[in-house]
Amino acid sequence: MALPKEPRQKMINLMYLVLTALLALNVSSEILNAFKTVKSSLESSSELANSKTEQLFESFKDKMEDPKTHDEAAIWFEKADQAHKLSEETYKYIEDLKLELMKEAGFNPKNMKDGKIDSTFKEDNLEAATRLLVESPPQGKAKGKELYKKLQSLKEGLFALDSSVVEEFALTLPIDLNVPKTHSIGNHSWEAAYFRMTPTIAALTILSKFQNDIRNAEAHVVELFHKKVGEVKIKYDQFKAIANASASYVMPGEEIIINAGVGAFSSAAKPSVTIDGAGAQALPDGSYEYKFSAPTAAGEYTKKVRISFIKPDGTIATVDKDIKYTVGQLAGLTVSTDATRVFYSGGIENPLSVTGQGGSEKITLKVDGPGVTVESKGKGQFIVKCTQPGSAIVTASDGKSTQQFKIPIKRVPNPVIQVNGSSGGSMDAGKFKAAGGVSAKLIDFIFEGYTFKVSSFAMFFTGTNFEEKNEVVEVQGNAFNSEARKFMNRCAAGTTIVFGAVRVVDQIGSVREIDGTISFTLE
Repeated sequence: MALPKEPRQKMINLMYLVLTALLALNVSSEILNAFKTVKSSLESSSELANSKTEQLFESFKDKMEDPKTHDEAAIWFEKADQAHKLSEETYKYIEDLKLELMKEAGFNPKNMKDGKIDSTFKEDNLEAATRLLVESPPQGKAKGKELYKKLQSLKEGLFALDSSVVEEFALTLPIDLNVPKTHSIGNHSWEAAYFRMTPTIAALTILSKFQNDIRNAEAHVVELFHKKVGEVKIKYDQFKAIANASASYVMPGEEIIINAGVGAFSSAAKPSVTIDGAGAQALPDGSYEYKFSAPTAAGEYTKKVRISFIKPDGTIATVDKDIKYTVGQLAGLTVSTDATRVFYSGGIENPLSVTGQGGSEKITLKVDGPGVTVESKGKGQFIVKCTQPGSAIVTASDGKSTQQFKIPIKRVPNPVIQVNGSSGGSMDAGKFKAAGGVSAKLIDFIFEGYTFKVSSFAMFFTGTNFEEKNEVVEVQGNAFNSEARKFMNRCAAGTTIVFGAVRVVDQIGSVREIDGTISFTLE
């Protein structure tokens, strides 16, 4: 296969070669970084599956405390607990195996700081995985055979817990023990097909894939047992008196509304709270706090609050609230950035209001900065447009007084990458196949209607139906092309798809690449 000169496509093709075991002796840093990206996505997916399982167990405990569901919940909790113990034992075994593999590649445990592993081991070592997992003593340790038996024992153990597990997951349990097909001579055993002459970082990624399979299999089984009793129950164990006013600054005679009550919070539900897209600080009582300094310019301002939480029926609800406040000025000239306390570049029309003692006809405004233009809309209303980040110097006058201050110019924040409205995690295989492509959406951005369009992205397929080789597809535009559809049609429960190298175009034609990846594990 001829390799193109374009570096990004070259990286993708090289990854494909590595994952199909056509390894060169010199493994490029691009390939190693690609494996790190996939490994990180798999580990994040495992954490999500584990969080789901923990929530199910919390609900189990509540149902056992309820006399109406105690007896039935106790029966299925015992089975779920056995599933957890079986899964945890195998998961920990693989975690220990990963550490042993890194030692084989030169890692020294003394180099660990705060529980974090540095990169002193040789990530491109082609012998470590072969010695540890494939070769028999005295040349190696043949731990691959032991790993296979552990996974096989876990799968059989989960099926043995209850006949409903077999009925539900006989063909879809995310633990596939089929031997991947390989064209390499001598790689016909399960462990050789996966690990012979595999770079250390690639072998660690494969082990993380097995851990992800374990977490998802456990979540599926525990959820199945939980459904035998009922829906997920959220326990509200924290309470707080809440009171707020409709405005923090008013003129004489204006109405003020006070809302008050008691808020109930769940420490298990772990709600997500953002203010203008930024995270808030969680407090011990389950509520959240956000501190900020008021803008220097007088005027009315709004903070957009978004709260996402798990409802008692297990679904996720999102509530948006606008918190309004006013920054006052004793008298005279007032300048207000109507929407935010910053200007945004990228073609956005930033509104600016100026009021003064001499009337709107005497108001003058000057805004200096790189690529900044000002348009008057009459009666003290202005539109400021900026083409690049930086800062603007605003000078306003009403004929009697003058104000001058600096306003930051920020780039529009990166959009969130989504497929079928989701930014990663578990997804039904049928729903994923029905998706049209990848979208880019701004979340909690104050200027509604600002859009990005995805111009290109890459897809990485692994797991069920991709054991023989992992597939990488590059797509131009935002819609899935025929090549992507070909691999999507092979997807099934247990397949993991990672989206990365996503590029988007803003409203003035500027292209940017989105850092990081999103991943989906199909069920």
